[in-house]
Amino acid sequence: MTSRPWRVIVGAALLSAALGLWVLGARPGFSGGGYAATGTEAARADAVLAEWFHAGPPDLVLRADADVPATSEQAGRAGLGLTADLARQPGVERVRSYWNTGAPELLSRDGRGALIVADLAGDDAAAARTAARLVPRFTGVHGPLRVSATGTAHDSSRYTDVSRHELLRAGLLVVPLTAAALVVALGTPVAALLPVLTGLFAVLGGYALMCALGEAMPVSALATNVVTALGFAVAVGYGLFLISRYRRELGAAGGDGQEAMARTLRTAGRTVLFSSGTIAVCLTPMLLLPVPFARSLACGAIAVVVCAGLATTLVLPASLVPLGQWLDRGDPFARWRRGRTDGSPLWRRVAGVATGRPVLAAACCVLLLAAAALPFTHTSPGVADDGPPSAGPASRTVAAGIARDFALPFDRAVTVVLPSTDAVEQEAEVADYARRLSLRPDVARVVTGLGTYADGREAAGPTPGSLVHITMGATWLAVTGSGPPSDDAALVRTLRALPAPGPHLVTGSPARELDTGAALARSLPVVGALLIGGVLVLLLLFTGSVVVPLRAVVLAALGMGAGLGVTVRLFQEGRPLGLPVPFAVPDGPAASMVAAVMFCFAFGAAVGYELFLVARVQEEYRAGAGCRDAVVGGIARTGRVVTTASVLVVIAVLPLLASSVALLRMAGCGIALAVLVDATVVRGVLVPALMRLAGLANWWAPAPLSRLHRRLGLDTAFLPSAPAGAVPAQQKQTERKRIPT
Repeated sequence: MTSRPWRVIVGAALLSAALGLWVLGARPGFSGGGYAATGTEAARADAVLAEWFHAGPPDLVLRADADVPATSEQAGRAGLGLTADLARQPGVERVRSYWNTGAPELLSRDGRGALIVADLAGDDAAAARTAARLVPRFTGVHGPLRVSATGTAHDSSRYTDVSRHELLRAGLLVVPLTAAALVVALGTPVAALLPVLTGLFAVLGGYALMCALGEAMPVSALATNVVTALGFAVAVGYGLFLISRYRRELGAAGGDGQEAMARTLRTAGRTVLFSSGTIAVCLTPMLLLPVPFARSLACGAIAVVVCAGLATTLVLPASLVPLGQWLDRGDPFARWRRGRTDGSPLWRRVAGVATGRPVLAAACCVLLLAAAALPFTHTSPGVADDGPPSAGPASRTVAAGIARDFALPFDRAVTVVLPSTDAVEQEAEVADYARRLSLRPDVARVVTGLGTYADGREAAGPTPGSLVHITMGATWLAVTGSGPPSDDAALVRTLRALPAPGPHLVTGSPARELDTGAALARSLPVVGALLIGGVLVLLLLFTGSVVVPLRAVVLAALGMGAGLGVTVRLFQEGRPLGLPVPFAVPDGPAASMVAAVMFCFAFGAAVGYELFLVARVQEEYRAGAGCRDAVVGGIARTGRVVTTASVLVVIAVLPLLASSVALLRMAGCGIALAVLVDATVVRGVLVPALMRLAGLANWWAPAPLSRLHRRLGLDTAFLPSAPAGAVPAQQKQTERKRIPT
């Protein structure tokens, strides 16, 4: 790739242009939902409702308010006209309103508001596009009615719009800030531009793959924001590592670009490939999570990380060789860089202190990280209660108003599906079941196809809208709880445990939240085990040691727990440690799904930093340095680059921190904190202290594994040869009685 660099550069440019044109012309089928688990009882009940009754969560809900009663002639004519006009629109399957059904649950308590509920055709993406077309036309003032909108399809279309706008804002903000940070870190505009171009190439490739995935599986629009931010940060960080190493090797090779690049690829290039593979391995178990949002996020993140690794090891080297002479020209900070030594004096001093008092340093770090991670144990499993902020009659405000003003809030009703109970032939049994449910103190009312029941008796007879509850051989009931929303989960458990006229399934928003939390709780241990197992195998192949992989996994988990613990304290508990943090607002439970997403990526990034550090320490050790000197030298030579890479991650997720969606704010905050903690406290202090304590045991492995590692040629195939006079590591390992200091 370095012998014909211009061919690679031209090929990458043509590929980027083709991908860019394709992305601009593509209409990706991204959705705004996918946060509920699949394969659960609630999901099966929703499938029965959709297939047999053409019912389920409303796609579009219009709330019509008037200054006169909704039952008046003036409001009635306007409401019927609006209902009929909506029903005639393309993509609308069915419309129910108070005015065409007379259903009392669709009339507000004060009688001045009513609901129009529409089911839209197609999948989530098609319904969202239909809602985006209908809402501007049907909201606003229509005669005596003031109409506002909410519903799942409307929310999905708004999420898609928010995602698109915030992606554009992220590009305008992140790219200039990243370029400025790289100019400070690398010194010259040319050196800073190359990692940025590498990051853009990786993001473009990853986004194109996500567009293609959107044709085959549900892909969340919000996942694209997270994936592009993380992919850009990873690719730029890899470019920073490669250019820093190439500069060092260029000086050692006497200006021979080909030789310098060959040595760079054998060292830093190998580490980049292992690091990208490690992050991909950490993200792969997320495909087992039963939540479409998590699966789409995992697919996109794996794609963009693979693109980042390939771009860094294929495209960037081809650009570096012909531009090598320009890497050090035009440094605006040259005056302040004179006399700079190889490595960071600050991190050399920090590592020296940590290795000089390793027990004290390790104990202090562990206590600090454990205290920070403690709130993570209070995480509430569930679905994030998020949404873009409201200004006027926005979706979230409308939904809250319906829950307050209507007797049967559409988002709180618990649905009991009786798939093998005929409401006509078993009328007495269904009525008796509804009466028994309505007698319970935690139930306010029960709506069936036979009527409405409250306090053990029939409160209202059947209406034209009641027919939606009945089909051949099956029926369903809508149960409204009498307590606050926090009691809905207990009501779901009660309804599932109580006997019914036949087999029954329970669904509704409370049931979906409950089932999603339980499904995640069952899946997360498996995901964690696969993640840890994959990382252990990769690190064993990379280092040939058993101690290094085990330590890396434990410390990465500790660092990630600290970052996520602070995130839980900020978002779930709503207490920003006494500090005025503008995004630290209690937007609802910090969902286990979000925590899993953050943990998997940040864990992979932390292990990636470990690879760069251990690779450098291993080189110092092979070159003849003692144990402590190798650790201090490795920290000094990688500390500045690792810290800069973590700052680049924070810059990349800044748009997420400022997002109008709580889910993105939580993800951005958790990833930023976890990566910063890992790059500073863990890699700068805790790792050198523990490596100093372990001594030569850092490189220990059972004899069979060592022989396998050597047989595969992984111990020396990619490492630079030791300089003349150096003591090889293999010889040092025989000196077990004396640990060098």
